[in-house]
Amino acid sequence: MTVVSSKEFITHQKRYFDLALNEQVFVKRGKNMFHIMHTNSVDETGEDIVYCEPDDDLRRSITKDELLKGIFEDMEKIFAKK
Repeated sequence: MTVVSSKEFITHQKRYFDLALNEQVFVKRGKNMFHIMHTNSVDETGEDIVYCEPDDDLRRSITKDELLKGIFEDMEKIFAKK
């Protein structure tokens, strides 16, 4: 992983684009951090397609049905109080 300042990135763009082919490159500008990522995949709108592997957050997530059940239970409690 490489982190560079925006000034360094602008000065040596080719170097960091080439580096991004093989490793993660981040450009730091003030409090913000930008990830330079290589991809060959583009959809019909011209936007890059980013494929992410399922992570622990997804595994812990609830289904739509579980969410709706919880919402309806909460609404029943709210209306029961009135």
